[in-house]
Amino acid sequence: MRKSIPTPVVGLAIALTAFGSSALQAHGLQEATEAAGVAGLKSIEFSGTGNWFQFGQAPNPNSAWPPFDVKNYTADINYETASARVQYLRSQVVEAGRARPAPVEQRGIQFISGGTAWNEAITGNAENIQPAAVEERTAEIWSTPQGFLKAALANNATTKAVDGGTEVSFTVGGKYRYVGKINPFNQVAQVNTWIDNPVLGDTLLETKFSDYKDFGGIQFPSHIVRSQGGYPVLDINVTSARANPGVDIKVPQDLAKPPAVTVTSEKLADGVYYLTGGTHHSLAIEQTDHIAIIEAPLNEERSQAVIAKAKELIPNKPINFLINTHAHFDHAGGLRTFVDEGAAIVTHSPNQAYYEKVWATPHSLSPDRLEKSKKTAKFESFNGKHVLADSKHPIEVHSIAGNGHNDAFVLVYLPNEKILIEADAFTPTAANAPIPTALNPYAVNLYENIQKLNLNVDKIAALHGPRVATLADLRAVAGIQQAAK
Repeated sequence: MRKSIPTPVVGLAIALTAFGSSALQAHGLQEATEAAGVAGLKSIEFSGTGNWFQFGQAPNPNSAWPPFDVKNYTADINYETASARVQYLRSQVVEAGRARPAPVEQRGIQFISGGTAWNEAITGNAENIQPAAVEERTAEIWSTPQGFLKAALANNATTKAVDGGTEVSFTVGGKYRYVGKINPFNQVAQVNTWIDNPVLGDTLLETKFSDYKDFGGIQFPSHIVRSQGGYPVLDINVTSARANPGVDIKVPQDLAKPPAVTVTSEKLADGVYYLTGGTHHSLAIEQTDHIAIIEAPLNEERSQAVIAKAKELIPNKPINFLINTHAHFDHAGGLRTFVDEGAAIVTHSPNQAYYEKVWATPHSLSPDRLEKSKKTAKFESFNGKHVLADSKHPIEVHSIAGNGHNDAFVLVYLPNEKILIEADAFTPTAANAPIPTALNPYAVNLYENIQKLNLNVDKIAALHGPRVATLADLRAVAGIQQAAK
């Protein structure tokens, strides 16, 4: 289902032209507005270099988001139409002691216009709609210094003196709260706002500005640090900024609406179902008196669809277990839905404390099922090996040792069916696709773990990719020439 930003937020650009002079009487806000040149400013562009960080993809539950070097970052913003384009060229930083695929330069272009967000594909001219990015990209527009001041004027901001400066606060659309700090030099030093995240709930998006300079007549910070979920997501040294560039961003006419959330099934064995129908997959396994689900990716919508499909395939049995491979947000975004369903979360031990901590945060911006039910999460966390015993379909869950992708990482093995289930260590390509020439260290490590655990694998039901693979497929990607076990 397409997620639209509330009408009052989209309408903010229109309201900006209608504020009266009385809004400027608040101490500090008027001076900052004049210093920033807000009155005559319709759009802005700024560029720089620094670091970008991959939100929600920490290598372990207690670490910061992984860094990328950014050779170029350029943001073009039209405040009148609430639209923006961000272009970047980045490559991942390989942390010392962590085996990752060789970094490659990635070029990306992200857009927001009113209530629609989309990306331009890295290759070709195709666009990909991004409904989940609307809140974040809208917040980034009004979290620039000039954008914050414009939004403050349009939304009856209140002010108070704090620490030698002025705190400015307001709410957009009755939902999105903004709190900013203007320093004694009449410069916006910090903007805080909150957006929804399926894992973190009401998530602080904090942007700090420092080292203001005159860029051809416009005062703009030369250093910007944006943090989300407690860690930086952007750290840019601004090298250029200009006022009122031509920024005309229109939603592409052929931009397709996101497909409805659909779960399809493939029977891999008696009582074992591969649940696909999107970019992220799950499995449903029938045990004697209940169902076990492997993986709850993305968000509540996906999890609700997985639950419905599992109950259709295996009727009249409750879902007692949800096995979680790791804490990356695209693989953990639907976990709370299974907590509300009554399932115990089976996960690597370090993840339990993390989930308990972040799930304590309110989900007031977009209340989910767990926010409403207030149920207490049940866990079966472990180190090494954990077994969900069953007379017909026992399930083994094993830690994946030494994988550079994540430190609290598991694979799942069905010994009776000889099926391995894993995420992100190995993603099969189409059956007729060429084998990648560069070895993927995640796949090499997965194969090594399979050998050490002495698992007899016939099929690999990866939680990404277009098909069920074999151990031979994994060996080929891992560069292993020996015969199958």
